[in-house]
Amino acid sequence: MTDALQPPLIMVTNDDGILAPGIQSLADALQSLGEVVVVAPDRERSAAGHSLTLHQPVRADQISENHFAVDGTPTDCVNLAIHGLLPYRPALVVSGINRGSNLADDITYSGTVAAAMEAMLMQVPALAVSLEIVADKVADYSFASHYAYVVARQILEHGLPHDTFLNLNVPYGTPKGVRITRQGKRLYDNKIERKQDPRGRTYYWLGGNLLGFNRQKECDCGAIADGYASLTPLHLDLTNYQSVQHLSGWELDS
Repeated sequence: MTDALQPPLIMVTNDDGILAPGIQSLADALQSLGEVVVVAPDRERSAAGHSLTLHQPVRADQISENHFAVDGTPTDCVNLAIHGLLPYRPALVVSGINRGSNLADDITYSGTVAAAMEAMLMQVPALAVSLEIVADKVADYSFASHYAYVVARQILEHGLPHDTFLNLNVPYGTPKGVRITRQGKRLYDNKIERKQDPRGRTYYWLGGNLLGFNRQKECDCGAIADGYASLTPLHLDLTNYQSVQHLSGWELDS
C-alpha cells in the first residue's frame, strides 16, 4: 500500500531511447509534480508498437539515480517498472517526448503510444507526448515539455475516465493553443523500394512516403496543421460497432 505522505510517483519512458533529448526534457519538466523515475529502452525502439519481449530475458541497468535503461521495448519498460523496478505504484506514466508526431493511423505503430496504452491496461493513468519535426530544423522540446507538464498536472488533479489514456501532439514552433481532438486518417502511397546490395542480393526498404491526411472535422492532424497542440483521448476497444448489425445478417450456423 502506498503511503499517503509519499509524493506522486511519475514514470517516464519513450521509444527513442533513454539518451534521447526529448525524454530528458520531459523528465525535467515533470520534476515539480512528484518523484520522477525514468525507465526507457537502452536504444531506439521506434515503431515497436505494442510488442512484448517473450522469448528472451529482459535486463535493466541503473545508469544514474532514478534512471534505468532496459534492453526491451517501451511496453517491456512499463511492465518491468510497475511490476519490479519502481518502489511503489506510479500515479502517472508519461511516454515521450517522441521525435516526430504520432497522429491518426500512426498510433498503431508507435512505441510511444503503446507504452501509454500498456499503463492504461494496468489501470495507471497515462499520457503519450510527441513533437512535430520539420526537416532541416532543430527540434525544440520546450513547448512540448510545457504542455506535457500542464496536462500531467490536470491528470494528477482530476484523474482520467475509465479505459482512457491521452495522446498529446505538439506542432513545430510556437503553438497557438490546445485543441481536444479525435483520431484522424493518414494517407500513404505504400511504396516499397526494391534494391540490390553490392553482392547482387535483393533487399527492400519498407514504409511508404507520407502523402498527407484526410482533413476531417476536429481531428488531430487538422489541429497540428493549423498550429495547435492536439490532445486526443484514446482507448483499446477496436470493435467496429457500426458493423455489428451488418454481420448479424450472415448465415454463420449453416
